[in-house]
Amino acid sequence: MSDQILASLKEGEKVLSFGELLLRICPDMDGQWLKENKLPFYIGGAELNVATALALWEVPSAYLSAVPKNSITDEIVDHLDKKNIDTSAMVYHGERLGLYYLPKGKDLKNAGVIYDRSNSAYAQLEVGQINWDEVFEGVTWFHFSAICPAINQSLADVCLEALKAASTKNITISLDLNYRSKLWKYGKEPIDVLPELAKYCNLIMGNVWAANKMLGTALHDDLKPTEGYAKETLLQQATDTSKEILSLFTSCKAVANTFRFDHGNGIRYYTTLYANNELTVSEEYVSEKILDKVGSGDCFMAGLIYGFYNQLSVHETLNFATAAAYDKLYIPSDATTSTVADIEKRIIR
Repeated sequence: MSDQILASLKEGEKVLSFGELLLRICPDMDGQWLKENKLPFYIGGAELNVATALALWEVPSAYLSAVPKNSITDEIVDHLDKKNIDTSAMVYHGERLGLYYLPKGKDLKNAGVIYDRSNSAYAQLEVGQINWDEVFEGVTWFHFSAICPAINQSLADVCLEALKAASTKNITISLDLNYRSKLWKYGKEPIDVLPELAKYCNLIMGNVWAANKMLGTALHDDLKPTEGYAKETLLQQATDTSKEILSLFTSCKAVANTFRFDHGNGIRYYTTLYANNELTVSEEYVSEKILDKVGSGDCFMAGLIYGFYNQLSVHETLNFATAAAYDKLYIPSDATTSTVADIEKRIIR
């Protein structure tokens, strides 16, 4: 499968992740941060989390966003450079960096998330502003997420511009179907935008409910994201959704799905990867308690890219990606800090 998906892969060429660089402000919920005058924050953004993981795992990693030019962003970009993330394509313009607030232990899909990213430098990107021929020099893989076109129509158009340019260069393209209801506020629904973008993508990752909402794939009657459905039912849905995505978007060669359900104070977690007309299913990870849900899906996406980049088998790729995502649940930051060796110890054999 690696040869089918990554026909243009060459050793040493970069994976470029494109998205908004954000600061996550992370207050506790009992007001202690007010008493102590301490407010933890993390540097993040879904695509940056992917870029950070890949760099840590020694995959040549580049990151493209837009930020204002000031002393704070200079320090942030320098921090990324020291993590071996190539930021040479970064766009500097505008007045502000995007923020979001998320209480400790909450999920980004939770109602508790508060976005403060209107009129950010990234949100002000326009078609024609980025020279994609220059940006894609030495790039073999381009990654973005559904968060990018959720921001505004201009960003959706920039994404399409990037995908067309990447496609003409035979660059492998991956898409994470992140759904953020609080971002789709400019008169478009995901189903109005994502299908046009997905037709350029070679690897699509998400879950069966996100695919239904964003790409229009069918769901079995009354299937909802609850713990009440049998695993066999969900795996059949993963197979059916994956087949439908492959039939609708002919550039796509593989579809990954994650299944993460609350389990007391912890989670139940397993994943699938459909390729070569076969569904590969991960082992199931169960935890009674976790630390931070943010970035787990990004870590899974990075794990898939890592596996394909290193020409691992489908089974090995899924094992690594799933263990990486599970491991991230115990790390209190947006991006993973675990090495390949750390993650391999997590893999259920």
